[in-house]
Amino acid sequence: MLHIKDLRSGLSVFKALGSDIRIEIVELLAKHQSLNLNDLAALLKLTNGAVTMHIKKLEDSGLIRIATAVGKHGVQKICCLNEDKLIVDLRSREAGKLYEVELKVGHYSHYQAAPTCGLATKDRIIGEFDDPRYFADPQRIDAQILWLTEGFLEYRIPNYIKPNQSFQELQFSMELGSEAPGFCDNYPSDIYFLVNGIELGYWTSPGDFGDIRGTFNPEWWPPNLNQYGLLKLIRINRDGSYIDGSRISDVSLKDLNLDHRSDITLRIEVGERSRNKRGFTLYGRSFGNYSQDILARVLYADHDSP
Repeated sequence: MLHIKDLRSGLSVFKALGSDIRIEIVELLAKHQSLNLNDLAALLKLTNGAVTMHIKKLEDSGLIRIATAVGKHGVQKICCLNEDKLIVDLRSREAGKLYEVELKVGHYSHYQAAPTCGLATKDRIIGEFDDPRYFADPQRIDAQILWLTEGFLEYRIPNYIKPNQSFQELQFSMELGSEAPGFCDNYPSDIYFLVNGIELGYWTSPGDFGDIRGTFNPEWWPPNLNQYGLLKLIRINRDGSYIDGSRISDVSLKDLNLDHRSDITLRIEVGERSRNKRGFTLYGRSFGNYSQDILARVLYADHDSP
C-alpha cells in the first residue's frame, strides 16, 4: 500500500499517472502480475524506447519496480506493480504518527504444521519436504517461504508505545496463497487472522498460484511448486477489522485492550475454523511477486501528560 499523507508529497505519483499510456501500463501489470518490456511494447503497440520512457517515470514514482531475469533471449527486464493500493489523505489526521517493523516469515514464535508442509531460505530447502520437525530448525529464522496444509504461525510484534500514547490502528501486510501439492490455481482456502488470540476474521485465498514464475523466486526454485501469492492488508482500528478495505468483523482496538504494556501477537491459521481447509503459503521478500516480508505498522497518537 502506498499511503500519501499530503498532496505535495505525492506530486511524483500524480505526475506519473498523468498519462493515458502510463495508466494503461499500470492496468496491464495489475492484470498480468508481471510483464517484460517487449510484452508491454507489443500490447501497447509502441516502440521499446517509448515504453522505456514511460516505465522510467513509473519506477521513479515508486509505483512499479523492475527486476532482471535470464530468459531464452538473454537478460530481460521484468516489470511489476510495487504496490497494490494507493491511498491519498486530502485532509491531515490527528493520528499521523506510526512505526513499522518487517518480520521475516521464518521469525515466528510459535507454530503448528501438518503436511504438505515445508520451508526454504533463498538458497535451499530447510530439511525435507512434509516433515513438520524442520519448522523448529534454527535455520528457519532465515526462511523466505513456508507452507502448510493445516496449522498456524504466530509472530510477536514489538510494542514501542509509551505511557502517554495510545493505539489508533494496527496494520499487517503480507503475500499469501493456498497450499496445494505442487500448485493449483483454483484451490480456495479460508485463512484466519488472530491478534492476541482474538479472531479478527478470515480471507478466502482463491488458489495456490503457479501459472507463471514468481518475480523474485530464486533460479533454483522448481517450476512445479508454489510461485506467488496475493498481497493482503489487514487493518484493525476503532471501527472494526478490515482486509483490503472490506470489513471482516466488528472486532476493534477496544476489544484488543492494548496499551504500552501489552504483548502483540499475530496468528495466521488454517484449522478447525476453516470451512475450506487447504492451507496457506507465506512468501518473504526473496519469493513471490512482492519484495517484502511481513510488514507490521502501528499508528498511534500522543496525549498530554497529566
